[in-house]
Amino acid sequence: MTKIETLPSPSGAFDRLARFNTDLRFEDIPEGVSRMAALYMLDLIGVAAAGSRLEASKIARDHAVRHWAAGLGAPSARLLFDGRPASLPGFGFAMAMQLDNLDAHDGWQPSKGHAGAALFPALAAFGAAAETPLSGREALTAFISGYEIAYRAAVALHATVEDYHTSGAWNSLGCAAIGARLRGLNEEMLRHALGIAEYHGPRSQMMREIANPTMLHDGTGFGAPVGIQAALLAEDGFLGAPAATVEFEDAVFAWDNLGSEWLTTKQYIKPYPICRWAHAAIDAALTLRNAHDLKPEMIERVEISTFEYSAALNCEVPTTTSNAQYSLAWPVACSLVRGEVGVEEVMESSFKDPHLVAMTERTSAIVDPHIETTFPDERLASVGITLKNGDVLDSGVTQASGGPDPQPSQQEVVDKFHAFAGPVIGSERSETIVSTTLALHEENRHFSDLLELLFQPA
Repeated sequence: MTKIETLPSPSGAFDRLARFNTDLRFEDIPEGVSRMAALYMLDLIGVAAAGSRLEASKIARDHAVRHWAAGLGAPSARLLFDGRPASLPGFGFAMAMQLDNLDAHDGWQPSKGHAGAALFPALAAFGAAAETPLSGREALTAFISGYEIAYRAAVALHATVEDYHTSGAWNSLGCAAIGARLRGLNEEMLRHALGIAEYHGPRSQMMREIANPTMLHDGTGFGAPVGIQAALLAEDGFLGAPAATVEFEDAVFAWDNLGSEWLTTKQYIKPYPICRWAHAAIDAALTLRNAHDLKPEMIERVEISTFEYSAALNCEVPTTTSNAQYSLAWPVACSLVRGEVGVEEVMESSFKDPHLVAMTERTSAIVDPHIETTFPDERLASVGITLKNGDVLDSGVTQASGGPDPQPSQQEVVDKFHAFAGPVIGSERSETIVSTTLALHEENRHFSDLLELLFQPA
């Protein structure tokens, strides 16, 4: 990247970003974008509800309450599906960890990562701390601005550094932008907030986590609080270096279409709580199972052909929920044995199922050179199944479902929400959350009404 000594101050890209983040109004946003944003929000809430069961999220919530409590006179927010208060960065940490540790949230394929799992905690934190009730339309507008900024920061960072970093490295900028907008920061403060967020954003190594799955996941658990803290620090007068992903010469290309092309609607919504790299193989296996009425006892072995990062996913029987979510063989085995890959399939209670264990041990993966050339723009795989009678079934190359082409329907997102949230918070509360979230675009709706539904313990 260009050295900071030669950096023009400010760059044209920052001017464009500042105008967009500050001046964007709900009326400026195409209806399809705002309605899709509400569906992403609903989906993230469902994942957060289901994720509240995980040990990682329980540890993160307890940690935030003990170690990231709000100081005297500082704003606070109650943890989702928990109710205890924490500081805004503490809230962001706990809620992003809760979302990130159940790998079922939205993403944009060229970014090789996820924004919403950080942006919604930031939106909820700043929304809870707002001095006057935040309207539903303003919440959606800030949420969309966060998506548009975070994903362009991702493109710029991937294009200008060699390491494959986690999403926390760039989704922190979207969180800072949301905070700057909702806290009323001026242009200079926004510039410092972005610089602070980028400088301290966790540029952690994604493939190290893939090789050794843990509660760290995609770095979002630290991306969110860094972005939130950056906005609060800038508000207090703390100075940061200009954000390289916005202002350096080799990164400004990423901002040319800000405001004219909406990346928000180019995301996918995961149908399964598994790393997106495994989804095409899951879909291929489910297609073969349904088309041929396959039973586990009919299958001799399974071979998955996919791209390199996908083939690097775990192909052994998982021992933790993190192992299961960063696995390839396990979810394909679940597809063939149970016909589904839901929350229960990544919980420890499933890991000793003898049928799943046996199928996982009969499943392997190879890199397909043609499929490799399509990554990261697409997520493709094919599955070959050899039956015990000698027949060989081939799925053909399969595209991962969930979007962006086609986008999942509203009913599909609502059905997933109920499947994830219903067992945790009950059907009545789930229905109220659905109707409240999908009505945020209407006049005289308040984001605080939705938050009150989420603060209540599970």
